[in-house]
Order: sequence, then C-alpha cells, then structure tokens
Amino acid sequence: MNIPRNEYPRPQFVREEWLSLNGEWEFSFDTDRFDKRIIVPYVYQSKLSGIGITEPHEVVWYRKKINLPKEMSGKEIILHFGAVDYSCKLWVNDIFITEHIGGHMSFEVNITSALREEENVIVLEITDEPYNLEIPRGKQYWKEDSEGIFYTRSTGIWQSVWIEAVDEIHLARVFLTPDLDNVQLGVQYELSSDRATSLRTEIYYKKELMAVNTTALLRKEGNFRVSLDQQLLKDWNVQEDLTWTPEAPRLFDVKFVVYEEEREADIVSSYFGLRKVSIEKGKFLLNNRPYYQKLLLDQGYWEESLLTAPTDGDFIKDIELAKSMGFNGVRKHQKIEDPRFLYYADKMGFLVWGELPAAYVYSRKYVKRITDEWMEEIFRDYNHPCIVVWTPLNESWGVFNIKDRKEEQSHSVAMVHIAKSLDQTRPVICNDGWEHTCGDLITIHDYEWNKEIIQERYSTLENILRFMPGGRPLLAHGWEYQGQPVLVTEFGGISYMKGEWEGWGYSSAVSDEDFAKRYYNVISPLLASPHVQGFCYTEMTDVEQEINGLCTYDRKPKIPVEIICAINEGRWEPEDER
Repeated sequence: MNIPRNEYPRPQFVREEWLSLNGEWEFSFDTDRFDKRIIVPYVYQSKLSGIGITEPHEVVWYRKKINLPKEMSGKEIILHFGAVDYSCKLWVNDIFITEHIGGHMSFEVNITSALREEENVIVLEITDEPYNLEIPRGKQYWKEDSEGIFYTRSTGIWQSVWIEAVDEIHLARVFLTPDLDNVQLGVQYELSSDRATSLRTEIYYKKELMAVNTTALLRKEGNFRVSLDQQLLKDWNVQEDLTWTPEAPRLFDVKFVVYEEEREADIVSSYFGLRKVSIEKGKFLLNNRPYYQKLLLDQGYWEESLLTAPTDGDFIKDIELAKSMGFNGVRKHQKIEDPRFLYYADKMGFLVWGELPAAYVYSRKYVKRITDEWMEEIFRDYNHPCIVVWTPLNESWGVFNIKDRKEEQSHSVAMVHIAKSLDQTRPVICNDGWEHTCGDLITIHDYEWNKEIIQERYSTLENILRFMPGGRPLLAHGWEYQGQPVLVTEFGGISYMKGEWEGWGYSSAVSDEDFAKRYYNVISPLLASPHVQGFCYTEMTDVEQEINGLCTYDRKPKIPVEIICAINEGRWEPEDER
C-alpha cells in the first residue's frame, strides 16, 4: 500500500532521522475492538480515509504496530502528531504516556522508556464531543448534516504522524526573529539538557555562508543575535534586495549544531525570511513600505479529504492558483493550517493571516480552551515569514454579546495582548469583521453587491466608521477608532453554479459575463478607495453547500484566471463601462 503524505511534516525544524507513521492503522468506533482499517492522516468522515461515513461518534480508537529501524537503536524516540481532533489519550505497549487536549495543534512526546526491541504498539483513544459548543471547532458543524456556512466535522488524526530519533542532548525549540533594520537574526533557543556545551549557528544565502555564530551554553535556554555580513554580500557582488516579499520570497537557510564538548549531538536545519511587518501613521507596511494586501478567504477544505490536503502537491496547486488570479495571500479561515502549507507559502511568496478556530458559547471553559490553543498556534508557527497577521476572533463568534459585555470585551483584549506578549513582530486583529476593541487593524465584513453603494460607503473615513456591517457597530461600546489601517476582509461571496453542484451565495451570477461584471463591481470600488488598504474576497473555492468560490470545489476556475487577475489589478472593466 502506498503511504499518503510521506513528506517531512515539519519543514521549519528538520532532522534527517525520522519515520512516517502515515498509512493504514487499525480503527474502531466507540470501543477498542479495532475491527476496521483507516488511512492516516484522513479522518473517518472523509473518502480518502477508506471509511467515509459522517455519522457522529464521540469516541474513536486507533492502533498502529511498528518496528523501529535499526539505525534508531540507542537513541531517544520522539512521537509526533500534527493534529488530533479533539482530545486524546496515548498508550505505547500498554503504558499510558500522555493526554493532549486541543484539536488543531501539534504535540510531541518522548516514548523511549516505553519501547521494546521487538514490535511496538501505539494506541490512541480520541474523544470529540460533536455537540459541544464550548470547544474550538471552526467551521465543523455541530449538527449531523452540513448547512449554511458550516461543514462536515472532523474527528481523530487529521495531520501527519511520525517518529524521530534524537540524541539525549538535542535542540528542543528555536524562535527566529529577523531584524530587517539592523540586518540581524535574533535566536531564542531551548535545549533538552544542560549537558550541551555550545550551539553553532550557520546562516546561508543561496548556499553561500553569510554568518557563523558559536554560543557557549551556560544553561538550557538563552538567546543571541547574529549579524548578517553585508560586506560579504558586496564581495560576492550580490546586488539584489535580500528581503522576503510575495513578489520575491528570498529565504536564508539556517543550520544549528549542538555540541557536547567536541561531539556533535544534534543537527537541525531551518530557514527564515528577512522581512518586517509594521504599522506606522495608519499605514500597513511590509519591509517599511506601504503594501496593499489582496487576499482570498480560504477555508482549507477538500471534497475527498475535508481539512486534510489530499497530497502535499495540493498545497502548491492552491498557492499557484491564487497567485495566478492576482492575489498575494490568504486569510486561512477558522483553521490552523498544516505546516507544510506554511512552508510552501514561505517558499513561493504568499501572505497568510493566521486565524484561530472559534467556539460558539462563552464560558470559563471556553476561555481556557481557546486561550490554550491560541498560545500553541503562535508558539508553533512563529518562525514562518509568510504569516503577517494574527486573528484570534471572528465576527464575535463565541463572544456574541461583546458589543456591551465587559467580560467578553476583556477576553478580546486579552487575546490581543497574549499574542503581543509572545510576538511583537506582527499586527493582531481583535475581532475580525465588526465590534472591534483594541486591535491593530479595523477589518470589515461587507457583502453588499451594488457598486454605487460600495463606492459611497468607502469614499470617506466618516462613512466607513458609520457603517454597521451585519447590523453591528464597527467598534464595541466604549472603544474608539485610533487611526488603524482599514481593510475589507470578507466581501463578495458571489454564487455561480458551474456544473451540477448546487448551493448558495450572497448574490448570484447567471453567466460567465455576469460573474465577471459582479466581481468587478465589488472589487473596483475598494481599489479606488483612498482609505482601504487591502481586501479579502470570499472565497477561493466552493465548499460543500457554498458555491460562492472563484473556483469550484475541485479547484477549477469559474472564469478565466486572466480576467480575475486583470480586475484585481484594475486593468479590466465590463464592456458597458469601457
């Protein structure tokens, strides 16, 4: 059997000695009978799992029998899970190892002490409460059948599983912070042992060594800065700008070597982009220059595999498709995406707004659960240059009374400041769409389809601030506009049925020509507005019962990508306006 998704799952932190555990696992519903087979990392509700039924089950079981490769003998073995929805208990050879809570984030555990020389057995009991609205679930519906803006739920393992062999002394984590203004890289490191004596950091650009730093280690954690040698660039006659942008996604490679005295204990490969995101005088800046964001709302669903991309190549195809239509990024909507997607966005030059999947009932349990996943998301994805904005809340989901209730406003403020306490390098949105509190951007969801109304609405700042998107104020009561950049981050949603896939949208087109004109009517007023600094169109593809994508569910553009690109760049208008 071919093993699906067999690429290295964590390209920001690479070791050579690893083994994929994707492929066939034993599986069962409700009890540990293991009477079925499932293909990991696809959830049982998906076709590619080999099961493909959508009826809810609160408990599922997985079992995998493995023999470790001989070359891993004598080393520490780390077991990694990309994401398991929602909570799971893990046993290895009948020894309880750990419990993990949170359906969207990666976790890892050292299983060395439980392993045997012969066959080893991994067992997971996974719990996913299908009707619990206090847990972060994003677009996964709590009813049995999809409807409206909600889709088929996912239960169980939905990102890659793998094991990794490491020395007892190894690099546990690094945070990489590029400093464009001083042409430096900040490195914060965590090690597994205080026996390590030094950490060597080598930085390369196009395989040419640009900087070397060797740090003597006095304890397990620390930080240092590495200056990139600009004289070397001149000596090599490198004239190009070395910053990372969507138009020119230049990346620096990094090699970390951990030493115990003279012995190399661990080698890890990574990369970074020399880029800066900032807001100055009400302008969104990329690398100290104003930058207009043209984004797509991307739900990250596939017909045969739901939240899991069918293949690694599907990430590449989606980015290439979006760029061909004239977009420079996506807002990953209600989903923490697979690190493989973020890797390709880094490599191919594609902005990403990192967003937290919502829960839908406010309570103390809700606050604890969503805050934990929020911090884990920022920890895991901090190093990716493609991520330029963090979004913890969307359309007041989970905080439906935020307009007036102080505790819900405080939660919004806390989520912003938690992000800023962990990451000072990116803007944070407090509540995407409306009822903002203290965020760095004012973002608006507006599904108006009439061109003249849109033109008038965004012609002045006063009109914008008076607007009530979704019947709600832009600012929660007690909060004032502080000069933040304005972006329209959901709009359009034009439905157009191509083929036999039926569904709904926010307005409807009846032909290719009508679809192009309607798209022009919602895009052109935003491009013309002196106050709008970017947009996010709803949406990239049709998803289940929604047919408001620029592409069908199987990624076929509904009209030529050249027309969409020309409209996005202000180079096209309908015949009756030429």
